[in-house]
Order: sequence, then structure tokens, then C-alpha cells
Amino acid sequence: MAELAARAARHMFDERKARATFHNLPDDLRSGDEAGVYAIQDGLHGLLQNNGAGARAGYKIALSTATMQKMLGTDRPCMGALFANSIWPSPCTLGHSDYVHLGMECEVAVRLGADLVPGDTPFTRASVAPAVATCHAAFEVIDDRDADYGASDAFSLIADNCWNAGVVLGPEVSDWQTIDFGASRGSLIVNGDEVASGLLSDAMGHPFEALAWLANLMAERGLMIEHGALIMTGSIVPTTFVQPGDQVTYRADNLGDVSARIV
Repeated sequence: MAELAARAARHMFDERKARATFHNLPDDLRSGDEAGVYAIQDGLHGLLQNNGAGARAGYKIALSTATMQKMLGTDRPCMGALFANSIWPSPCTLGHSDYVHLGMECEVAVRLGADLVPGDTPFTRASVAPAVATCHAAFEVIDDRDADYGASDAFSLIADNCWNAGVVLGPEVSDWQTIDFGASRGSLIVNGDEVASGLLSDAMGHPFEALAWLANLMAERGLMIEHGALIMTGSIVPTTFVQPGDQVTYRADNLGDVSARIV
């Protein structure tokens, strides 16, 4: 199993390095279960870190809506990792040519101020809340490498670290306890025009529901989420693909703005 996971991770890493169009993992490199695919993802993380990605700085949640889950043939979300060298403070500049197919997603990010250690009962929205130090508006930077969504599967998405290519992080909000996420909206503005909007609770019902789901998945794997980790809780709008010259802003009620210029 370990040898298969290592070969699969190397395959995904080489595809990324070659900027190849995204394709599903070949059948002879599949382990067939969730534990196996996360072992592949772990191997990819190691290769990325050995090639300049920096330390693992947190996690992302993907497929946070039923529509996206159905499209990729699964019934649950999935997770990937964030790396220190691709987390940028807002405002920032992104080079379009650094990516194969550059997309932006609008999310609520949370920073943990305490460890989330598995216990005798599952994590809940209420039980994870005390561990949250700050909340942020954030762009997740996506590179799907021109994937055919209709042909792609969740196993391969997970193996490829869920297409994460970075984070643009907005200002920290430490008094998040006053925010009604279900009544707060976020809007994506491209070149001055609003192109999409949603509630800050649209990903899995509440950002902390997403955090609890992640903590429980990590617990299933015998892992905890350490204090200081940054968690991207899922996009509240569909992925928007951008072009050179675009100015993109995500404006989130009670969290502020995050912006990037595409060159």
C-alpha cells in the first residue's frame, strides 16, 4: 500500500510540475478507499514541501455543496492542505501565467487559537467554536488545470490536493462572536461589477459546521488540528476564472474586503 501511494503521489506531482491538463489518477495507481487516497495526498504534500511549498499552514475544505459532490461522484466533502509559501496578505498581485487555469473562490477562513484534539464524542459546531481565534474573508486560489468536471472524480481531486494553489487572506476579525454568518453576505466583484454573491453560511450551513466536519475527518485519521492552523471553510460562490488585467475583490459583511490584481 505504501509503495502504491508513493508512486501515485509522484505521478500527481509530476503532472503538476509539467502543467499537464488534469486527468483522473490511472486505475493502476488507485488504492480504492478513502484512507488510501489520503495517503496519496500525504505523499504529494511531502513532495510539494520538498520543492519549495513551505510548511503546512492549515487545511481547505472542498466539495462543500451537494451540487459539486454529485458532479464528482461523491456524497461528502473532502480536504486538502495549505502551505505557508502560497498564503498572501490582501491586497496582492497574482501572475496569470503562473497557473494553468486560474480561479478564485470566496470563503470564510478561520485561524485556530487552540488545538482540536479528538475525544470521546464527535466535534460539533458548538464544540469547535471556542478554538477559533480569528475569522477572515479570504480568496482561495484554485488551479484546476483545465479539468473536465464531468469526467473528473473525487478520488483524483483529493489525490491532487483539491486543486489548491494558494490563499489571499483578508484582515483578521477577533470579535467574530458578534457576527451572524447566516445573515451576512459576501460578494465577488470583478473590474467593478458584482458577478456573484452568497451568504457567509452557504458552505455547509455555517463556517464552524465546516470546521467541525474537518476536525472529525482528521479524528478518523487519528490526527488533530493544531493551534495556529488556517482553515478555508468552503466557497460561498461558484469558482470564477480570471484573466490578466482583472481586479477582483471579495467584499464580506462584517469581515471586510480581500482583493487581488491579476497580471
